[in-house]
Amino acid sequence: MTLARSVLLFLLAALAEIGGAWLIWQGVREQRGLLFVAAGILALAGYGFVAAFQPDPHFGRVLAAYGGVFVAGSLGWAVLVDRFRPDRYDLAGATICLLGVAVIMYAPRG
Repeated sequence: MTLARSVLLFLLAALAEIGGAWLIWQGVREQRGLLFVAAGILALAGYGFVAAFQPDPHFGRVLAAYGGVFVAGSLGWAVLVDRFRPDRYDLAGATICLLGVAVIMYAPRG
């Protein structure tokens, strides 16, 4: 149950952070307005709260592992939202990052 909760929290954090950054990008770079920027700021704040609920008590470990989730999640977002086509190096890099997440967060510790 803890593993499933942790993975779900990582997915929610990725959605909030990547979505928030995308909203700000849309508001500023694509000139879609301050409502997009404001929604992005709220989503980014939500990311901070979601990350705080990870079961592991170590901030550095959680944020280091989240970096790998962010890499893979950003590519996933780009595919789904921006119609980006990752190449094999993008996919290999994302896989390596997710393996790093697994080692950092879920390796057995004594």
